[in-house]
Amino acid sequence: MDAADDEVLCERRGEAGLITLNRPKALNALTLGMVRRMRAALDAWAGDPAVTRVAVRGAGGRAFCAGGDIRRIHDDGRAGRWEGVDAFWREEYALDALIHRYPKPYVALIDGIVMGGGVGVSLHGPYRVAGERYAFAMPEVGIGFFPDVGATYALPRLPGHVGTYLALTGERVGQGDGLAFGLATHAAPAERFDAIVADLAAGEPVAAVLARHAPAEAPAPGPVFAERDLIAACFSGASVAEILDRLDAAGSDFARAAAATIRTRSPTSLAVSLEQMRRGAALSFPEAMLTEYRIVTRIMQGHDFFEGVRAVLIDKDGRPRWRPDRIGAVTPDAVQAHFAPLPDPEPDFA
Repeated sequence: MDAADDEVLCERRGEAGLITLNRPKALNALTLGMVRRMRAALDAWAGDPAVTRVAVRGAGGRAFCAGGDIRRIHDDGRAGRWEGVDAFWREEYALDALIHRYPKPYVALIDGIVMGGGVGVSLHGPYRVAGERYAFAMPEVGIGFFPDVGATYALPRLPGHVGTYLALTGERVGQGDGLAFGLATHAAPAERFDAIVADLAAGEPVAAVLARHAPAEAPAPGPVFAERDLIAACFSGASVAEILDRLDAAGSDFARAAAATIRTRSPTSLAVSLEQMRRGAALSFPEAMLTEYRIVTRIMQGHDFFEGVRAVLIDKDGRPRWRPDRIGAVTPDAVQAHFAPLPDPEPDFA
């Protein structure tokens, strides 16, 4: 039996196809085997008239999915196992694109941490149910990476430049803010997730099921929503330096905290991510995924990702040595090079 058979469980329950991410000790982080198993199940269910909807959830309670298995990707890259690294990005992004265009209702039941690759397999379907411990983040700039898995498409479409705020700070968003900004479409207590699955399996209309299991009072918007005017004013800046100048001038505790966080991130990742946010609003989903594949290919050829993973996940000294180490030292040409077409035949995410 392949390890992915245990790490992601795919089963039929009545009219529902149910996917359970099942690596709780690893916060359900995705591996290539898990991506392939999910893809196979979704492809099969798409053509099965007995399956009328799909649900995805995470095991263990702490996380829906904390992302891709970044440590494994780091180790494979350091060892020169580039074929496996490239296969992971191509197939993960193709899975995200499939979810975005999936022909049947796709319901993500999200409680706990949802980051990185977990965002990719939850955000792009029409039903995103946030439990009370929902914690959304795209913290990739903190490890010399960038918000991928469809963030190029999704984050620029959030209101008031909040997507740029999330991309450049990596800060977490809770249940109330997730609903307020449209990252989540519904709320439900996590203890009701099993009942939701049962009702979906029984074939009840998806919207009616989710409405019935919603809390009596909708969760109130959180601290990020409260700062939406400041975020819109500051994160509309044309450059990372201008955004920092606006945050410094704002002078509030929230602005100071955001600026301090940004200043710890990879300067290259920040500049690339801001350009990504500026371009993304005009891209189709397949175009966004191709853009991300171009960026990730260049990131894997660089320094900061491997240094960021070393500092955060391996040595855990929290002191990455970025190259370059100043925001103003990242040239426009260096940023634009991440977005250029690749010489090899490029994947088609349509």
